[in-house]
Amino acid sequence: MKKKIEILAPAKNLYQGMAAINAGADAVYVGGPEFGARTNATNPIEDIAQLVEYAHLFKAQVFVVVNTILYDNELESCRKLIYELYDIGVDALIIQDMAILEMDLPPIVIHASTQANNRDALHVKFLADAGIKRVVLARELNLDQIKEISRTTDVELEFFVSGALCVSYSGNCYMSVANGERSANRGSCAQNCRLPYRLIDGNGTTLIESSHLLSIKDLDLSDQLPNLIEAGITSFKIEGRLKDLVYVKNNVSYLRKKLDAFLENNEHYEKASSGRTFYTFESEMDRSFNRGYTSYFVNHRKDKIGSWDTPKSQGQAIGKFIKSKGRGYLIENSDQLNNGDGLYFINESGEADGAQVNSIINNLVIPNIFKPIKEGTMIYRNSDAAFNKLVEREDSAIRKIGIKLIFTESEDGFKLTAIDEDGHQSSSMIESVKEVSKNGESIAGIKKNLAKTGNTPFISDDIEINLSADWFLPNSKINEIRRVVLDQLIHIRVKEYQRKEFQITKTEHPYPVKQLDFTYNVSNAIARSFYQRHGVTEIEKAFELQWDPGKSRVMVTKYCVKYELGKCPIYHKDTLGEKLKEPLVLKHGENEYKLKFNCKPCEMEIWEKDAELEYEEDFP
Repeated sequence: MKKKIEILAPAKNLYQGMAAINAGADAVYVGGPEFGARTNATNPIEDIAQLVEYAHLFKAQVFVVVNTILYDNELESCRKLIYELYDIGVDALIIQDMAILEMDLPPIVIHASTQANNRDALHVKFLADAGIKRVVLARELNLDQIKEISRTTDVELEFFVSGALCVSYSGNCYMSVANGERSANRGSCAQNCRLPYRLIDGNGTTLIESSHLLSIKDLDLSDQLPNLIEAGITSFKIEGRLKDLVYVKNNVSYLRKKLDAFLENNEHYEKASSGRTFYTFESEMDRSFNRGYTSYFVNHRKDKIGSWDTPKSQGQAIGKFIKSKGRGYLIENSDQLNNGDGLYFINESGEADGAQVNSIINNLVIPNIFKPIKEGTMIYRNSDAAFNKLVEREDSAIRKIGIKLIFTESEDGFKLTAIDEDGHQSSSMIESVKEVSKNGESIAGIKKNLAKTGNTPFISDDIEINLSADWFLPNSKINEIRRVVLDQLIHIRVKEYQRKEFQITKTEHPYPVKQLDFTYNVSNAIARSFYQRHGVTEIEKAFELQWDPGKSRVMVTKYCVKYELGKCPIYHKDTLGEKLKEPLVLKHGENEYKLKFNCKPCEMEIWEKDAELEYEEDFP
């Protein structure tokens, strides 16, 4: 039996969820009314129910994120919400808080969010043994680590392949709550990582005056799909529940084509849902929001990954700036630009800047506001007006399910049967007096009319007509029986959809560690009971319940400022030059952070200004 491979798309709302499915997604993940880690992407139960029905038509799945940490007074509300989600047909929940595994739940499938410390084989196997059916792996993992996890357990593995990256280990960033009581783990991240910072060394010398030193590029692993499948990944996740429609449709369609090319005639793997999509646009990931791209650590630490110039979208490379001419610009490849496009460039002060194209006259680009640009500067397009307009059209991505139509005669009329690509079948009869066609072209006419599936989710791949004579039949009769059969088939597909179910039961197998610090985000008594039953002896409260203002560690990350500066004692030891005087400090306004570099695990820690730290002088 072939293993199903899935593209999992974000859905900000019902409309974008349906658009993602139309663009080729095998599954979508969406926020419910509450308890999702994006407070600006919530959806009412009624909308999720509509999305579920639409997705199931294509045998696509709907996952709801319930991935905030929960407080004691929220547990019952969360449990009731889960029952509502189960009742409307949701396929799975994505959770962080282990309290959910302690609740009296319906038999709904549970996935572990990347916030659940899914970084090694032991933790992933523990979750699988606890009844978790899928684990969303940490973004920082490389192919070798993924392979090790896959060898250890047969749980489904999901991995992010495109979109924005959290600079911190997911679930372990506390900058937001420490600065303004907006908890990322409660769905209200203030994105402190995207702010500009001054970098100061241990002598008090400013090394960098102002730069987005914690902002990193966006993820693109589209060329790694075969390697990731071989490593054990079965679901490819696109980040972006707050992104716009163009971003979602563009990313889904791009990955759909890449994955389909791999799956074609493959003996071991197949698509996870039904139907195929027809596009009116050519997808390119850099034509929608992006900060430039990185493969992150999937092939270990290699290139720089910082996006220091700006946290905003860089977009698509167009060409170099040639020169100014009057109030316009001469730019390489300006024939690619259109009126209304947004331009991005680094200005003469070294800052991210931009302009909008007002018009293009004889290859001279006229901006809305003329700004001086240095010759040779790379020009990017971060808003593609024509592309956006095209992709936003509802008919830019249409998904169709293949069917075979069989038209035969019955004793007192005719019968039409539709059999779809998954074997679902619908039939209808029509009474009619049988008269031989006078022009002898009735069969051709019947075939032509049956092929007109129009706005239905079906496309006729094969039409078989078995008649004893060339009977005449009015077009209206043919259209009516076709409409009835296809309407029935829609209801049959949704009704016969088989949702996977699993009843969580309490387990007692040992947790991989005995002591949990605040990064395990234990914020309620039931989660504490869960870990205690699994052998944990010491449990620190979640950061949100006990942080020490001014002295706390607010982030651990695989990203490294020293590496970005070419000052890593491991990777740059041959070209290191003069060592940096520590502690390095990041400062934004009144907020100040100390950086600590742990070279053995290759991690960087960020601490508040009053913390007392010990620093490694040299790496052995």
